[in-house]
Amino acid sequence: MDKPKLWTKDFIMISSTNFFTHVVFYLLMTSIAMYVTTAYHASQGMAGLAVGIFVLASLIARLFAGKYLDKIGRKQMLVGGLIVFLAVMLLHFKADSLLFLMVLRFIQGAMHGVITTAAGAIVADIIPNERRGEGTGYYATSMNLAMAIGPFLGILITRFADFHMIVLVSSIIAFIDLISAILLSVPKPAAANAQAKEMARFKVIDYFEPAAVPISGAVFAVTLAYSSVLSFLSLYAKDIGLTGAATYFFLVYAAALVITRPFTGRWFDERGANVVVYPLFILLIAGFVLLSQAHSGWMLLTAGALIGIGYGTVQSSFQAIAIQLSPPNRKALATSTFFIFLDLASGSGPYLLGTVAGLMDFRMLYLAVSGWVVLCIAVYYSVHGRRAAAGKNKTAAESKF
Repeated sequence: MDKPKLWTKDFIMISSTNFFTHVVFYLLMTSIAMYVTTAYHASQGMAGLAVGIFVLASLIARLFAGKYLDKIGRKQMLVGGLIVFLAVMLLHFKADSLLFLMVLRFIQGAMHGVITTAAGAIVADIIPNERRGEGTGYYATSMNLAMAIGPFLGILITRFADFHMIVLVSSIIAFIDLISAILLSVPKPAAANAQAKEMARFKVIDYFEPAAVPISGAVFAVTLAYSSVLSFLSLYAKDIGLTGAATYFFLVYAAALVITRPFTGRWFDERGANVVVYPLFILLIAGFVLLSQAHSGWMLLTAGALIGIGYGTVQSSFQAIAIQLSPPNRKALATSTFFIFLDLASGSGPYLLGTVAGLMDFRMLYLAVSGWVVLCIAVYYSVHGRRAAAGKNKTAAESKF
C-alpha cells in the first residue's frame, strides 16, 4: 500500500513559513545587542534586555494563543500575526529611542509566539498520520536551517552595513513569509468547537505536564548558558578582532550538529540517555572554555562545533526524555512544557548574562559560563541521570536471572 503524500504544496508552504519566521528571529537576535550598545550607548544589561524581551513576549503569547486558535481560525491567526509582524518590522526604521525599540521588540515577539503556535497546529493537521515522525522531523529541520542562516546573515550584514540594512533584509524575508502563509490551504481540525470550549476553562494542568517539568528545568539551566552565545558573540568577536571568523560560527555549529545527530540519536535509543548526555556536557564545557580563550579563527570555529554538538544534542535529548516520562495522551503538552522553559531561558538569559558582562570582560564571562555548565551536570543528575542509572542497573541485574 502506497504511503500518503508528504511533500504537498501546503506542507512546503508551512515549512517555509517556519523557516522564514525563524530566520528573522535569529538574524535580529545576533545583531540587536550590538545595535543597542552602539546606537543608544546602552549598557550590556540593556542590550541583553533588548534580546530577551522578544523571547519573553513570545513565551507569554504562546501560553495564551492556543485558547483562541480554533475560535479565530488557524490560518487567520497565522496570517494576522504575520501582517503585524511585518508592520512592526518596518517600524524599526523609525525607532529613534531605546524605549520605542523595546516596545517594538515586545510586540514583534508576541507575534512570533502567535505565528509559531498557529504554524505548529497547522502542520500537525497537514502531516498524514502514517508519516507523522518523518514529517515532523522535516518540519523541525526548517528551524535548524534557520538557526544557522539567520545568525550568519546577521553577523555578515553587521560587518558591512548598518542596522537599517538588517531591518530591510528582515522586512523582505517577513514579506515572503506572509506570502507563504497566504498560499496555504488549511484543513479544518476535527472537534474544533469542543476544543475551544475546553480551552476556555483555565486550569494550570492544561498548560504544563508535571512529569516533564524536572527535565525542562534542566534545559532551562543549559539554555541560560547557550543564550550568551546568541546574544554576545558579535560583541565578543569584535573585541578580540575575529569578526571574520565569527561570520561562520553558526554555520559550523549547524554543520557539526547535523553531521553528528544521526548516530547520537541512535546511541540515545540503544544505550540510554546517560551514555549520551554526560559526554555531551563535557563537549559543551570544552566549547565554552575554548571560546573564552580564542585567539584565532580556528579556535573560535572549533568552539562553535563543540557547542553545536553539545548544546544542540543535549537539547534534543532532554526533549526526548520529557516525552518519554509523560503519559501517552499528554506527549504534546510535554513538548509544550519543554519549550516554555526553553523560551523562558532564552528570554531571561541575555538580560541576566548582560548584567554579569557589565562586571567582567567577555573572556571571563564565557569562562564563567563553562563553570555554570558544570553545575548543569549536577542538575541533570538530580532530575533524571540518577533515575536513569538506577533503571539501567535494575535491568542489568534482572537479566542475570
